[in-house]
Amino acid sequence: MLQILRAKMHGIRVTECDLNYHGSITLDPDQCSMAGIYPLEFVYIWNKQSGHRISTYVIYGQPGSRCCILNGAAARTCQQGDELIISAVEYVNSPADLVNKRPVVLTFGADNAIIERLCYAVGQDAGKYSFSIEEMSF
Repeated sequence: MLQILRAKMHGIRVTECDLNYHGSITLDPDQCSMAGIYPLEFVYIWNKQSGHRISTYVIYGQPGSRCCILNGAAARTCQQGDELIISAVEYVNSPADLVNKRPVVLTFGADNAIIERLCYAVGQDAGKYSFSIEEMSF
C-alpha cells in the first residue's frame, strides 16, 4: 500500500483559534467540496509560519464563510492569520495506480478566497513516471 495525496488546500489562513471547543478544524463546506475534503475526515496540517505539523479531523462550518478555525489542542499550534497547508490522503495498491489519480489542489489569497484550482497528474511512459500540474476550471 502506498499513501498518496488526494486533496490539498494550500495557503489557507487561520481565521480563528478556539481552545475551548471539542477539537478539530472547522472549514467552509463549499471550499471543502471543491477540494474533495469530507466531514470527519482526518487531515494533515502544516503551519507555514511556525512549522508545526498536526493531524485532526474536519468539521464543516458555515457555507461561504471562508473559515479556517483550529479547535481544542490544535488551537495551540496556530495564530490567526497563519498560512496553512491542509492535505487529505488515500491509499493505493501500487505505484501503477498513480496514473489514475488527479488530486485537487486549491490555492488561497489573503481573504481565503480561492485563487486557483489545480490538479496534480502523474503519467507513465516506458516504466518512468512524470509529474505535471494542471489548471482546472471552478
